[in-house]
Amino acid sequence: MDMIAHWFLELKAATGLDFTVFYDAYDRGNFFHGLLITVYLAVVTILLSIVIGAVGAWLQSSPSRIARSIANTFVSIFRNTPPLVQIFFFYFGIGSLLPTSYNDIGLQQPLLSNFQWAVISLSLFAGAFNVEIFRAGIEAVPRTTLEAAEALGYTRTKSYLYVVLPLALRICLPSLTNNLVNLLKTTTLAYAIAVPEMLYSVKQIWTMSQNVPEMMCLLLFMYVSLVGILVWIMHLWQRAIKIPGYGK
Repeated sequence: MDMIAHWFLELKAATGLDFTVFYDAYDRGNFFHGLLITVYLAVVTILLSIVIGAVGAWLQSSPSRIARSIANTFVSIFRNTPPLVQIFFFYFGIGSLLPTSYNDIGLQQPLLSNFQWAVISLSLFAGAFNVEIFRAGIEAVPRTTLEAAEALGYTRTKSYLYVVLPLALRICLPSLTNNLVNLLKTTTLAYAIAVPEMLYSVKQIWTMSQNVPEMMCLLLFMYVSLVGILVWIMHLWQRAIKIPGYGK
């Protein structure tokens, strides 16, 4: 670590490029804390959005007209409004209507934190797109496959969980990957409600150190790396569950 810090100090002296996160302990801690928050936010919202997508697609194919209406209304609202507006709506709109409590020193604190509101809004936003992605995969599953499951005594729910959904997932996984990549990039919007993710941390660093170009380059590199890791994981998953004749 000392060798890396020394090299970046020499780089600053020779070229003026000031990557403070590699030699300043405070900036380094601030940056990696933001990175961890970004990764945590992305993982939680990705998992929740997948669950929302699967449940929503199941409701869309429900024999109940009310259930289908609820699912379609949800998709229409969250797919057709900007994610930043949704974040503000939940944080400033819904959040202001919820009861508050007081901490140990008597300060008022909200029921849900800004991080939790970011998770809720981003999960619902990406989940609305996942509903349509899963629905397209479900419709691509042959009707004869569902009829075979029903002939074996599966209920509608069990047919969906054990037969239809696994096959639909194999078909729609490439589209799902694209949406999850977009979700990972959209986590930067949590900056707007002061969630201390990576963009928020980098902004604090360049405000104090006046090294905007260097930190923006580092931020770009980190997001390219995170997206690359996510795509690699999704491709591994796709190959692991691949069945000949599906998902082509």
